[in-house]
Amino acid sequence: MELLEGERVLAFDLETTGISTKNDRIVQLALIGSDSNGSEISYDQLVNPRRPIPYDSQRIHGISDSDVRGEPDFATIADRVSELIEGSVLIGHNVRQFDLPMLRTEFLRIGALPPEPKAVLDTLELARRLKLPRPHRLGTLCNRHGISLENAHTASADAAASLLLLWKLGRDHPSYFRKSLQEVEQWCITGTSAKSQSELGPQLEDLEPLDSSGMVRRDGPHLVLAVGRHRGRHLKEVRDSDPSYLHWLLSPKGIEDIQAKEDIKTYLNLE
Repeated sequence: MELLEGERVLAFDLETTGISTKNDRIVQLALIGSDSNGSEISYDQLVNPRRPIPYDSQRIHGISDSDVRGEPDFATIADRVSELIEGSVLIGHNVRQFDLPMLRTEFLRIGALPPEPKAVLDTLELARRLKLPRPHRLGTLCNRHGISLENAHTASADAAASLLLLWKLGRDHPSYFRKSLQEVEQWCITGTSAKSQSELGPQLEDLEPLDSSGMVRRDGPHLVLAVGRHRGRHLKEVRDSDPSYLHWLLSPKGIEDIQAKEDIKTYLNLE
């Protein structure tokens, strides 16, 4: 992805004793990706929380007290974690609302300043901004995009899956990733870029119409709806989530342009 060229890019995920970012502790931390020179980075570490891991949490991630016995506590790994994250581009699912606040609390707890990434691209925020069909759970999105998520709820597997998901989203929705890293991050957070929404890439009205009425438009290799309840979504997404709408679109009541209908059928591999 051109947006990330020359950057240290790390997918980030935690497993914890619970969901409180102020009171719970980290039991596993993973940073998976590549350095700015392209060399691989794979850091996957169990962490001793110095407290019992509740049974309900063990059921989710499978990490028990015996698994972390003898493993380093967070203070022991903090310098290495800070070194990796500082100045990097972090990728993760719900990472801005959960993983990063949890990590910052751990650093503050040991009297250290938390590292500052250069940017954070949260795949949950991206799924919402792109108006992908719900639910937006990582497993559901991965399944929808053909990403295998074995060993779900292990930090390394979830981190790697979020990195692949970002790549798939960038491939399927290229117009949203054609600006600077900071502008794309700002759009993830607020829905607008640092300058203006239009500068993230062409808007629907700017895309080449496929049919004479402009109901469907070309977005690179994709066809996107410009009207109706699925406005802004690629036709392949609509085919998978709402096939009845696609049937209407290709009926006499939908698009009138015969050639456009044939182009849509070719795009969707329909006979």
